[in-house]
Amino acid sequence: MTQYKIGIVGLGVMGQNLALNMVSKGFSTAGFDLDTGKNQAAAAKFAGKEAATADSLAGLVASLEPPRRILVMVPAGSPVDSVIHDLKPHLQKDDIVIDGGNSFFQDTDRRGKDLESAGVRFIGMGVSGGEEGALHGPALMPGGQEEAYRHVEPILDAIAAKVNGEPCCGYIGKGGAGHYVKMVHNGIEYAIMQLICEAYDLMKTGLGMTAGEMQKVFVQWNQTDMNSYLLEITTAVLGKTDPETGKPIVELILDRAGQKGTGKWTSQNALDLGVAIPTINAALEGRILSAVKNERVAASKILKGPGRDFHGDREALLENLRDALKLATFTAYAQGFSLMREASKEYGYGLHFDEIAKIWRGGCIIRARILDKMRGAFARQADLVNLMTAQEFAPMVNDLNGRLRSIAAVALGLGVPALGICASLGYIDSYRSERMPQNLLQAQRDYFGAHTYERVDKPGKFHTEWMD
Repeated sequence: MTQYKIGIVGLGVMGQNLALNMVSKGFSTAGFDLDTGKNQAAAAKFAGKEAATADSLAGLVASLEPPRRILVMVPAGSPVDSVIHDLKPHLQKDDIVIDGGNSFFQDTDRRGKDLESAGVRFIGMGVSGGEEGALHGPALMPGGQEEAYRHVEPILDAIAAKVNGEPCCGYIGKGGAGHYVKMVHNGIEYAIMQLICEAYDLMKTGLGMTAGEMQKVFVQWNQTDMNSYLLEITTAVLGKTDPETGKPIVELILDRAGQKGTGKWTSQNALDLGVAIPTINAALEGRILSAVKNERVAASKILKGPGRDFHGDREALLENLRDALKLATFTAYAQGFSLMREASKEYGYGLHFDEIAKIWRGGCIIRARILDKMRGAFARQADLVNLMTAQEFAPMVNDLNGRLRSIAAVALGLGVPALGICASLGYIDSYRSERMPQNLLQAQRDYFGAHTYERVDKPGKFHTEWMD
């Protein structure tokens, strides 16, 4: 009987493509899905290759060489728990289960402890890159037991995206570290998408540009040091025409955004840890506001704002907009890394930020040229608190924040919503402020709740009788 190197539970498009990727790199693969249709579709794609499908979980496990390596690619939440529950009776000591879905990091911590008590090793692995990435090379963020990771490292390195010959994969840290980093990746992804959409809105609403004209602008921007996957796909989207109407497809799409929860998890966890990530939060709020389409349509007939025609220098505005998007996008990365720094301390993950930047350079949705420079900044200064203060980036923040301010002013003047742009500017202004107005806030808190305050001229806690 053939024994396969690795098994995959969940043969949707991601599972199928990862299996085909593994086989193409020389690792024989077996798969199983409860959905017989998916099992059959996978079997057809596996024909003639060192891959096969099983008709049950027990059959899948029996077909794998020991210690068994099983990658679970099912939706996050209860489906993962169900698969693990059904797998456990068939597993033996030192077998390895890898959860490659978008699981919540605390669920990963729980599952790892549960399996470890049964002698089974567990890896929670963030996978980014979508369907194409799964087939041709994703970014992989595995966390959990390092010994288990080292055992599957050759497979993961082989299937990961490569940048300058380096795999976009590396051990993240213990427990749920891998899924935590993937969660933050998705939060940054939310923010960058929101910022690009705001730039699009200013061009469309403020300048009256067509999809074709905007596409040319984004193409130009993507040929600079702003180069990124999200800018690349934006140019593709703006260039796509609907065959039925002849109109740009983007203009026919309802302006109501969906979300799967990872962006929300990022914001919730940042609040728990006390870390400011306003651009990421603004992106989440943008999606939430987009979802109340009927309310917005009704409100547009009642609430009035300024005229939305820009009468200034169009080329100057586009130049400022390019630099504003560059800086605002950078602040999203800075916020994400600041959150991971606090999480690493809180949860004992021991994250290496130069390694994370290295992984994100290729394969993943937020891959961008600037990540090389971020990797260098963290390699030079491992204790770097915020990317904005790094010698590699502080000059850019200082040089471009005036342009970000200018674009925020234009958006406010035209009444074009710019939640992310304004949040990014507020983040910079707040972080660079030696003194903020929260001294007044502390006085207010002490007035109504006797919460006390600290003084700038002497140590200790103080309370004032404000109503004398």
